[in-house]
Amino acid sequence: MDAMDAVPYLLAFGLYILCSLFLLLYPQILHKKKQLAFQCRHISHRGGAGEKIENTIEAFTHALEAGTDMLELDCHLTQDGCVVVSHDKNLGRQTGYNIEISSLKLQELPPYKEKLEVTFYVGHYSTGQDRKFAPLEDVFMKFPQMPINIEVKENNDTLIEKVSSLVKKHNRESITVWATEDSDIMRKCRKQCPAMPYSFTMRRGLLLLVLFYTGLLPFVPLGESLLQFYLPSIINRSVASLLTMRKSLFNHLVKRGMQVQLFVCNEEKDMEAAFSVGATGVMSDYPTVLSEYLRKHPIPPTK
Repeated sequence: MDAMDAVPYLLAFGLYILCSLFLLLYPQILHKKKQLAFQCRHISHRGGAGEKIENTIEAFTHALEAGTDMLELDCHLTQDGCVVVSHDKNLGRQTGYNIEISSLKLQELPPYKEKLEVTFYVGHYSTGQDRKFAPLEDVFMKFPQMPINIEVKENNDTLIEKVSSLVKKHNRESITVWATEDSDIMRKCRKQCPAMPYSFTMRRGLLLLVLFYTGLLPFVPLGESLLQFYLPSIINRSVASLLTMRKSLFNHLVKRGMQVQLFVCNEEKDMEAAFSVGATGVMSDYPTVLSEYLRKHPIPPTK
């Protein structure tokens, strides 16, 4: 192939690049902007695990009083079929008893430890008056208007069905988010309650990056409403930071009506880093610290 033969291919490639860049900036030309029922800048990880015992009613109440916009939590199923809020399925870290939640009835669950180390802030501990595991339905009844992000870690059909039923029972499909790293679990979650917004799984997140770096992203429809990802600096992954923390990517998603939430930001420098790369929200174990940061650094609402 001589130089002249290559000209049409070069022109086509150049046109593709121009179209991709243009649609990256103006995605609304191809895609209808998503309209979520909530806008969350302040998300309390496990209800604010650094200030009260994680995932307790006391923690959620404290986070609400601190000004949070969303609660993040995880769920598991007890032996008697109750959906309880707990990050771990094994109670060792949280209670000191090496036993699975699924092997105990709700009333048999031991209390949380009096002091619990903050997972994403090693050497720091939280405490509180409330050390009881909370049924998910109690959380829904106590905070009926609060957006809640539910991460499903287990590929358990009964758990997924019961979470979905509780969401529908309390008419909170529009303010409750499906979240999981596993695409197979997400498929089941969406089938059970397709009306709920959902976040990217790990596999879909990797695909998102491939689409972004190949220029295909502006042409591809996306069902997800939220991108939730670790702030790489908290786990010292500089290469991951270069690949994933792309402001142009986040801005594109925001223009398509999605929310970008980075976690777990427990110091002001991490909060600043997250918002500086285009995050629309930050997830923290310290709701009062995040509220104070937002008070000192007001961020214009997303258009």
